[in-house]
This record gives sequence, structure tokens and C-alpha cells, in this order.
Amino acid sequence: MGAKRLLGAFLAIGGVPLVALGGLIVHADIAVWPGGVTFAATALSALAVAYIWLRDIDLLAETLRQAMANQGPALSSAAAAPRIPSVERIAHGIEQLARGLANRAGEIGVLLRANQAIIERLPDPLLVLAPDRAVLRANTAMRTAFRDEIPVLLRHPVLRSAISRAWTEKATQTVDLSLPVPVEREVQATIIYFDPPLADGGQALVILSDRTRERRVEAMRADFVANVSHELRTPLASVIGFIDTIRGPAADDPPAQTRFLGIMAEQADRMRRLIDDLLSLSRIELVEHELPSTRIDVAELVRGVAASFEPRLAERRTSLILDLAPGLPTVPADADQIAQVASNLIENAIKYGREAGQVTVSVSAARAGVVLVVNDDGPGMARVHLPRLTERFYRVDKARSRNAGGTGLGLAIVKHITNRHRGQLQIESEEGKGSRFSVWLPIGKVDG
Repeated sequence: MGAKRLLGAFLAIGGVPLVALGGLIVHADIAVWPGGVTFAATALSALAVAYIWLRDIDLLAETLRQAMANQGPALSSAAAAPRIPSVERIAHGIEQLARGLANRAGEIGVLLRANQAIIERLPDPLLVLAPDRAVLRANTAMRTAFRDEIPVLLRHPVLRSAISRAWTEKATQTVDLSLPVPVEREVQATIIYFDPPLADGGQALVILSDRTRERRVEAMRADFVANVSHELRTPLASVIGFIDTIRGPAADDPPAQTRFLGIMAEQADRMRRLIDDLLSLSRIELVEHELPSTRIDVAELVRGVAASFEPRLAERRTSLILDLAPGLPTVPADADQIAQVASNLIENAIKYGREAGQVTVSVSAARAGVVLVVNDDGPGMARVHLPRLTERFYRVDKARSRNAGGTGLGLAIVKHITNRHRGQLQIESEEGKGSRFSVWLPIGKVDG
């Protein structure tokens, strides 16, 4: 009976999983069975070992469960630690693996957040597409540039075709697009396909690079070459034609030769002015990034430039009114370049203003700087022309400009000189009411 009481106590400790084995011992007739006491002791030892195994296996299972759930280590105290060495080693191995996985997951989370932050701050518009081609994410540049037009963008036939090719070929695709919305622009779209997908589920990136400015610059460069060729070809052809005439039909006609030589001189002078302006523009662009190192009195400089136009004013019967404010501060500037700005603006005002009209030139203080303003009373210009006036060879009235001796480069030179001085050029005009050109120069520091 003592053995039965001991077994009952053990079962109370061991729990339900040992009932089957315990029942076998209880129902055995230990008293009449030879060596029964020894058997009972052996059975109890086996039950104890089984209990410990079951307990440790249960702890191991809990450790695995928590590791799978990423809830941290299960063996937080010595009381809960397995007692069998081999199981204990497995449990601690699982704990270390769980900690490593948790740390790795944390690192991956940090990297994902960093990647998302980088994507969000990229200057180019960017979309992240899911495997089903739905939009997972759009960065700030994309949302700012296209707002609610992203679905319209993705329906663009050229872009849609490129995305399909990226999925089919599992390779990067690059295409050029002309987008009419929300404003007209030229863009280059790059579709980068990822196989397998990114950690956040993204299958591809769509990156848009705005090429509008580059395309316009390329077009302007092509126009520039064409215009230079045309501007030089016309007077050169005229000179060659008159040379042939003088050598041939007019060889014995001195009055005709004199007249033709005069025309040739005009055409040669036209080519000289064009070449001078081209060289001047090239020199200005070469140093456009360099700030001037000297300071000048703009009012006194403009006074001298205006005086040089007295013969031209008399020829056009035009009056010039100077309004130069006294006591103006000096500004950091290249004297020769600012003189060229004043000369170009005054010459244009005289050339395109009314004959027997009036030109007003003023220099005054304005917004921590000095502003030069030239007004004419000519026919003015439609507003559509104003944004393009500083383009090379752009003319509102091509025939009139050439007849007046213009090269089409004067305002381009003014713009580049103003840019070099970190100033601002403003053009105002209205048909029938003349034009107003303002060049503001900052007082600044000599060293910038």
C-alpha cells in the first residue's frame, strides 16, 4: 500500500500524461509478485524520467511556438529551463536563432524604412508597381508633378507597352514620352523590373526623368546653327554676286561699280557685326559663372554710353531723356559688359522706336540694387513674343530687323551679361504703346 501511495503522489505531480503507465502498476499484485517492490521502484523511476522528458518537450514546443510567432525567447527563467542537457541545448539553440531572426528582422525593417525614405525624397517622379501592375507607392515628386493624373500617365500607350515588355522580358525598359498633362513636357521613362520582387512587394519601379529642357536646348542649338548659316549665307551670297557682276557685266561701268561696292560694304559690315556679336556672346558665356571683381558707378557709365549715340539720335531725329539718380551706390560689375547692355538697349530703342520720337533712359535705386530702365515709344510687341525675345536670332519682324541692321543677338547678349551679374532682366511691352526694358543689378559684395 505504501507503493500505491507513492505512485499516487507521483501521479499528482506528473499529471495526466502518466495515468496509463501508473494504472498498470496500481493494478499489479505487488505483494504476491516476486520482486514486486523492485519493479515498482523501477517503474516509478521510468515515470519520473518520462515526466521530465514530457515537460522538457513541452517547453521546447513552447519555445518553438514563440520563436515562430517572433515573440521573443520562451526560457526567461531558470525554473522554466529544460532539465535534460540535450533538450536544453536544443532549446537554447532555438532561443539564439529566434534572437538572431528578431535582430535581422529589425535590421531589415530599418533598411526598408531607409529605402522608402530615399525613394520618397528622390527628385525624379517614381512609382512602385506590384506584381499585378497596380501602384503600390508614388513618391513626393510624382504626386507633385502629376497629382490626380497618375492613372492617365499609366494609360499612355507608349508607357503601357514598355511596362508590358518589362513583365514579359523581365528586363529594364527605357522609352521617351510626350505628355500633354498636367502641362506639356518631354520625359524619359525607365521601367526597372525585379525578379524576385522587392521586400515590400514591389515588382518594378517606373522612374520619369524630365527631358523638356534638354529637348528645348537641343532644338535651340539646331535653330542656332541653322540661323547662323542663314545669316552669314545671305550677305555672303550678295557679296559674291556683286563681285561676279563687277568682274563681268559692270567691268566697264564705274558708276555701277561704285554702287555695287557700296552694297558689298554694307553686306560685309553686316557679317562683321554678326561675327562680333557671336564672339561677344561666346566670351560672355565663357565667364558667365564668374562674378565680377570690380565695382562701378552705373549712372556715370550710362551717361557716357548715351553720349555716344548723339549722331544716331540726330539721324533718327529722336530725343533722348536721361534720368540718373544722384548718390547711387556702386555695384560689382564688369564695366565693358554693362556698357554693352546699355548700348544694346539704347540702340534697340532708337532703332525700333518712332522716328522723331523719344527714348527715356533712367538709373535709380531699387531692392538693394540699381536698376537701368530704357523706354521707347515704338509700336510695341504682342505678349506672345516676350518670353522668346532673348533667344538667339529671334525676331518679332524679321524683315524690319534685318533692314535696321540687327543681328538678332542683342537681347541674348543682354540676358547672359545680366545672368553673370546675378541680376534680373524684365521686358514689358504692349502693342501700340512702346516697350520697357529693365536690368536690375544687386549691390552685393565684390567677391559674391
